[in-house]
Amino acid sequence: MHCPYCRNTDTRVLDSRVADDGGSIRRRRTCSACERRFTTVEMMQLTVLKRSGATEPFTREKAIAGVRKACKGRPVTEDQLACLGQAVEDALRLGGAAEIPAHEVGLAILEPLRALDEVAYLRFASVYRAFESADDFEDEIAALRAERAVVTQPVPTG
Repeated sequence: MHCPYCRNTDTRVLDSRVADDGGSIRRRRTCSACERRFTTVEMMQLTVLKRSGATEPFTREKAIAGVRKACKGRPVTEDQLACLGQAVEDALRLGGAAEIPAHEVGLAILEPLRALDEVAYLRFASVYRAFESADDFEDEIAALRAERAVVTQPVPTG
């Protein structure tokens, strides 16, 4: 770590704390040469392991871009897409792994997208899960209906 004031590489950590969001660490440092203090913030870099074996940094915008295509013509706002992107990133970070297989990114998108818009969910799932026939759509729609029926059943009181 270089001192931002004198560029010396000999710095010492005085204090470390987990930031409010839990996804980063705030460190208070001092420079051995000029004795000035400064703060750094460290975040875990998520990387995506692609099917080809290559890795690339996770970018929320790339995840949202695929969802945006599925939401074309649907009543979904950019703010809702941004919230979905944040939810996906949070879910991936909670997994604790620094390297995530690409298919797990898709899985992390499916649940919040289902809650946001069922039609967009079906579009995304049809590509992600490689639907091959109308039967695949019918099966997924039946699963959505069954889930909705479970959620809307009244809870017995007594």
